Parts: sequence; C-alpha cells; structure tokens
Amino acid sequence: MLQNDSVAVKFRNVTLSKNNRPLVSNLNFTINQGEALILLGRSGSGKTTTMKLINHLFTPTEGEILFNGKSTAQWDEIELRRKIGYVIQETGLFPHFTVEKNVGLVPSLEGWKPKQIKTRVYELLNLVKLPPEQFAGRYPHELSGGQRQRVGVARALAADPPVLLMDEPFGALDPITRLELQKEFKRLQQDLGKTVVFVTHDIQEAFVLASRIGLMYGGEMVFLGTPDEFIQSSHPEATAFMECIKPVV
Repeated sequence: MLQNDSVAVKFRNVTLSKNNRPLVSNLNFTINQGEALILLGRSGSGKTTTMKLINHLFTPTEGEILFNGKSTAQWDEIELRRKIGYVIQETGLFPHFTVEKNVGLVPSLEGWKPKQIKTRVYELLNLVKLPPEQFAGRYPHELSGGQRQRVGVARALAADPPVLLMDEPFGALDPITRLELQKEFKRLQQDLGKTVVFVTHDIQEAFVLASRIGLMYGGEMVFLGTPDEFIQSSHPEATAFMECIKPVV
C-alpha cells in the first residue's frame, strides 16, 4: 500500500561489473515511499546485489542510485546506513548483548538518552510481540529462530529509519513460523508506512508481502509490477515461478 507518490529510491542506468563481468546491468526503476518492493529471483540473479547498492555496500560501475533525491555516492556512508534498516537471514545479533542492548544499539550510537532508548526498545519489543518484561534481559542463544528474527526486525526499526532492506530474513525458519512472521511483518509495514525492499526466491512469500514485485534474471530486472500483473506476465521467468505454486498432481 503506497502512502504517497514520493520516491524513496531511484536507480538510474545502474550497472555493477566485476572482472569485466556485469553482476547487474541497466537497472532503471524507482521505489516509492511506503511500498514493499519484493526483489524475486533465482540464486545468482542479482537481487541481493541490487539491494546492497541502495545502502552503498556496493558501488555502481556506471549510473547512480538516489536516496531521498541525493546520490548515494554523495552521502556519508555511516549517515546513509543509519537511515536504512538492514535485516539478514541470521539476524546478525551480538551474542554477548541482551535483547534490550541489541535493539537499542543504533539509538545509542546516535546519542539518544538512556531513558529514551529504553522507552523505544520496549515499544518495539511489544510491537514485534516479544513482551519486554519477558525478553529484554535474554541473550540471543536463549531465543528460538523466530524470536531472533523478531529481535532483528525490532533492531532495524529502532532509530525509525524510513527504509528497510531485508535479505531473505525468514528463509531459515520452519514453514509455520515463516508464514506467521510474514503476516506480522506485512501488518507492521503497512501500519508504520515503511519503505521496504525485500529479497526472496520464494514466489509465495512475494505474493504475501509485495506491493510490487521486481523479477531479476541474469542481472537484469525483467519485470516490475503488482502481484496481479505478475500473474498475467508472459515473461518465461515469471511463468517458471508461477509453475512453482501449482499443486503437484
């Protein structure tokens, strides 16, 4: 669901090459504020590379990416990344930090006051359905996989970044927990109005979460549109993904 027509991120003629081989080529698209753009594709299709260009973990060989109207090359990298939440499959939690300290890490680096951090951490733990009185003092090894992913989402939201990048965050979870977190995250994304770029190779996950789907193939974005438009697409790669959700007889 789009909150407005403003552009959060814009790719202009972006190519990234390594050893004279393009990893992604000729990317031209925009990400609107408040939408959930799902980057869908097989392994090696370029979807994670595309996402990492947004927070300047990778630098384009050609073209530019605009974040809030400003080229990522012109941003201070630390400032840019603190405006962009980042969630990965293994969450990246610090094992020697409690849940409370993990979630409050970025606000503390931003110079928030301790009372303000604690209030924010407790608010977010309630938001991701981890009651703080039960979970704030725990360590990551004392949590289930699904609980660690919830903490990872809370940490990414802690400093209230306008954009979230999520790299297959639910991929290692069992199917039931995964579906529960997908539905909860969709609710959170819509309630908070966050712009989300979410990488997956799972077409069903894409349909649960997407405002739009960007289909990557061979380092190029070969389709960009709504889930309904994806269903109608005649591109061979879209057709191949649609075959994955047909029941086996």
